[in-house]
Amino acid sequence: MIAALAPITTPSVDWLAIAPEVTIGVTAVLVVLARALLRRRPEVTPIAYVITAIGIITAAVLLVVQWNDVQDHGPTRTMAGMVRLDGFGVFLGIVVLIATTMAILVAVAYLRREDLEVPEYLALMLFSAMGMLTMTTANDLIVVFIALEILSIPLYVLAAFDRNRLRSQEAGIKYFVLGAFSSAIFLYGIALVYGATGTTSISGIAIFLRGNVLFEQGTLVAGLALLLVGLGFKVAAVPFHMWTPDVYQGAPSPVTAFMASATKAAGFAALLRIFGVAFLNYRTDWQPIVWALAALTLIVGSIGMLLQVDLKRLLAYSSIAHAGYVLMALQTASPRGREAALFYLFVYTFMVVGSFAIITVLSMKGDDDHSIAGLKGLAFRRPVLGTLLVLFMLGQAGIPLTGGFIAKLEVFEATANAGEYVLLAIGAVATVIAAFGYLRVAMSVASSPEDEHPVAEGIVHRKVDIATWLVLAVCGGMTLALGVTPSVFVHWARDATLIGAHALIGIL
Repeated sequence: MIAALAPITTPSVDWLAIAPEVTIGVTAVLVVLARALLRRRPEVTPIAYVITAIGIITAAVLLVVQWNDVQDHGPTRTMAGMVRLDGFGVFLGIVVLIATTMAILVAVAYLRREDLEVPEYLALMLFSAMGMLTMTTANDLIVVFIALEILSIPLYVLAAFDRNRLRSQEAGIKYFVLGAFSSAIFLYGIALVYGATGTTSISGIAIFLRGNVLFEQGTLVAGLALLLVGLGFKVAAVPFHMWTPDVYQGAPSPVTAFMASATKAAGFAALLRIFGVAFLNYRTDWQPIVWALAALTLIVGSIGMLLQVDLKRLLAYSSIAHAGYVLMALQTASPRGREAALFYLFVYTFMVVGSFAIITVLSMKGDDDHSIAGLKGLAFRRPVLGTLLVLFMLGQAGIPLTGGFIAKLEVFEATANAGEYVLLAIGAVATVIAAFGYLRVAMSVASSPEDEHPVAEGIVHRKVDIATWLVLAVCGGMTLALGVTPSVFVHWARDATLIGAHALIGIL
């Protein structure tokens, strides 16, 4: 009787803080319901697109409202402190939503060409994006794990979505098996951290470590290392990168664009928040590990690019190398490094999605032949596509007047300010090595055409749909704008780091 009269306490919920995630999740459910109710009717596809568009636009508006709210009132916590809304999370949430929107637009013509189910594809993409948005604002390791699974399981299916292609099936299986191992490792890391600190709250761990001295640090350091391994898989850091070339090559090209941009942003959101907040006071323990990971990732990614003859595999190793630059920024454990990491992820999103959008257009039905040799003469056959592909390659190489140059400059400056000159030198050398890989693609595009090449012949009259043109225009324009007038976006990344700075350094 006493127990029945005891008051029931529930955690406070700030619905604005979780509104974008809820919106995307509800949108995905509505797409599934539309598919179930309309079944094989022809109107199910346009209805699915309309529902998706409304959901994404609503989520975008809510993210803007969140940004204004954070600017006016500072960071907020909700769901018993498991979710934190701050400038850092909103910034990366916007990056994830931009990447998701562009990946869906690129997929419109692709799904029609390959005769794949549209509603199922959209629902899976939206569910994965919901997990990514949740990860950007997660303030508890359990929430990070749940978000990791929400974003990963749909991605496993998306990688194997084309059931008519053996490579797609192989990509899905490889990604699933290795992803399951990484999730188990990450969960074990959470258990060890909980055993050492008595909490899974990211801010709670920071408070505990600030107020207590651990005489036996083995459990904590082991847990920290396992967390790094689990998230290192998602961002394709060496030596946890083995899945990347095969999965990038085998997955449908729009899915690969989504994985290379949105997944990487979500993975680094967790890494930056966990290591920049929870374990900031123990940075002397994890900085050497991250230093080694960054160096290995830069070297393996850059050299691996030079050995590829398939453009998707080359971009897979490019993605690995770019993860190395963000790890350089993480290694500094400074606000300047976090700012550089945010800006780099923002810039990289446009360059990589633009690259895979062109690959999607140029690939034949079956999406299997992406040889660099097949690009010969592209500048003569399709001048606009050829020019844009060269622009994206030069941007990723870090050539001046492109966003990639400013992004690398920001990372190098943060690394130099932290006094990590050896890592800075490795990053500079890796940039030069990788440039040869990107220039090889650019030279192939600009070389004289080979009329007898079947792929080159097939793309001469290939029409580009309006949705893909929109993505290419945005990506090309942003790659140039971020290189010519980057100050607005650099200041935005700086504001995202400074708004709620107390939360980011563990002073709560």
